[in-house]
Amino acid sequence: MKNNKKKEPKNKKKTQKSKPTIISEPELAPKRKLVEFTAFKNIDNKKSKKHTKLWIKSKVLDYEVELHRLQIELLKYQKHIKDNGLRVLILFEGRDAAGKGGTIKRIMQHINPRGARVVALEKPSDIEVTQWYFQRYVQHLPHASEMVLFDRSWYNRAMVEPVMGFCSDEQNKRFLKDVPMFEEMLVKDGIILMKYFFSVSKEEQMKRFESRKTDPLKHFKISPVDMQAQDLWDQYTIRKFQMLTETNRTLSPWTIIRSTNKKRARINCIKHLLSTVDYKDKISAKHLIPDPSIVISGIDELKYMEDNLMSSSTLPG
Repeated sequence: MKNNKKKEPKNKKKTQKSKPTIISEPELAPKRKLVEFTAFKNIDNKKSKKHTKLWIKSKVLDYEVELHRLQIELLKYQKHIKDNGLRVLILFEGRDAAGKGGTIKRIMQHINPRGARVVALEKPSDIEVTQWYFQRYVQHLPHASEMVLFDRSWYNRAMVEPVMGFCSDEQNKRFLKDVPMFEEMLVKDGIILMKYFFSVSKEEQMKRFESRKTDPLKHFKISPVDMQAQDLWDQYTIRKFQMLTETNRTLSPWTIIRSTNKKRARINCIKHLLSTVDYKDKISAKHLIPDPSIVISGIDELKYMEDNLMSSSTLPG
């Protein structure tokens, strides 16, 4: 019997499946990271041709799961603020690249912007320089049913300004004497005041400065003040000690957040914030217990600094 199958031409090559084109990144391009919550949103997805397998660290997924739970609680807290007409003011202070902005971003991510806002003021204008120092901040205080987050606050005069020579010694001393009375007025008037100081190590600060130089998405964060932060580390430490000594009061205490690990700092800062208030449908208290190695009272930080002030380079910022 004759074979009816047609013979393929000898010169004809067998068709091959096209391989995906791999585009190489520029040599100096920063490492890419998955958008936050990517792992969390896809945790239950089943294997399919549309999905590409990626390896995610377990701790990253754990962080996303916990952050999601806490952000739901923040929404409950915001409703509590609105229903009770509360005025909440939260100050975020710390050295450059300490992680303040990243924490504020996670707090505000799903909050209703009609009842919450972030205040991050530029350097004072020529007119503001001639005003009462607290005047430019007073106009941004919260009204009823509102939460306001200050990304740096009047405490610029306690650390940045005296170290960089932007204010006189007399202005700095007067501020440290006046601010406890100013904050007492706010608290006695009914404002709920929280003060967080983000404390980063000198080595980690340098790493974050370097990442800002190589990542085009972070170039806006670089400033001349940042570039001098490492050289002036010891001076900032002394100013921090003076600030805590003069302004850590019963009515307006400081809470220190160790922020060398950004993710742990964010989680524990939010836990501390939520643990200080009661609101409807609040989750079990065990989910809101801050890590004592991350969240430290102003009193304990002062004691620690007193014992190690002679070796200020090794102290957390």
